[in-house]
Amino acid sequence: MSLFVMVLILFVAGIAAGLLASIAGLASLVSYPTLLALGVPAVSANTTNTAALIFTGIGSLMSSTKELKGNGKVTLQVASTALIGSVFGALILAFAPAKTFERVVPFLIFGAGALMLWTQFKKKKVITATVPHHPVQNVFRYIAIFLVGIYIGYFGASAGMILLAILLAMLQKNFAVTNAIKNFTSFSANVLSLVIYAFTTKIYWWMVIPLGLGMFIGGYSGPVVIRHVPVQPVRTVIAFAAFGLAGYLFWQSYR
Repeated sequence: MSLFVMVLILFVAGIAAGLLASIAGLASLVSYPTLLALGVPAVSANTTNTAALIFTGIGSLMSSTKELKGNGKVTLQVASTALIGSVFGALILAFAPAKTFERVVPFLIFGAGALMLWTQFKKKKVITATVPHHPVQNVFRYIAIFLVGIYIGYFGASAGMILLAILLAMLQKNFAVTNAIKNFTSFSANVLSLVIYAFTTKIYWWMVIPLGLGMFIGGYSGPVVIRHVPVQPVRTVIAFAAFGLAGYLFWQSYR
């Protein structure tokens, strides 16, 4: 395969992955298997994808200023908690055996899809006013976000989806605002994880450029799409696509 074709594939995959990442946090449906198909080892595919996801974060944040306005406090609380966890996750990825990572990934993606589906079909409460969380609820909420931070640092390729699913279940915000908080948190954690990856693992930097440029376009488009299309059908399709990817990667790892 020629270099031009590989760059084109990465760019197109980046657009699709950036769109999925900014809408539902599941860039791995496209970018992760694309990197694997191009011959990148599993751990390096994850770290290379995380580097490219930085561009998705930039694009989605530029397009999400409307949703983030007035939600700065909760956004910083979620992001700072996840950042602490992402340090631990990145270090686990850097020093754990690569084979372990390959065998765990299918279950992580399946779990993310299941959480997305659960938040999709569970009965929503009608919120007429902002109700403060009980102190115990707050503790469990931030423990959950901390664990998601570990997840982000360990497997950035699908971490946004599980973060979105948890935030939808925990925050009294509409989907567009919750998604914008997810995008900011994922971006911050990916940047921090990337700093650790750069010194501990191999990143295919030349692939980051075309993949990242595509992700910037997709990431910028995602929040715009959310404002104009029905969200529920899109999330349902993405959740079932996650099950398909998890099944394929499970077969690849355990055959």
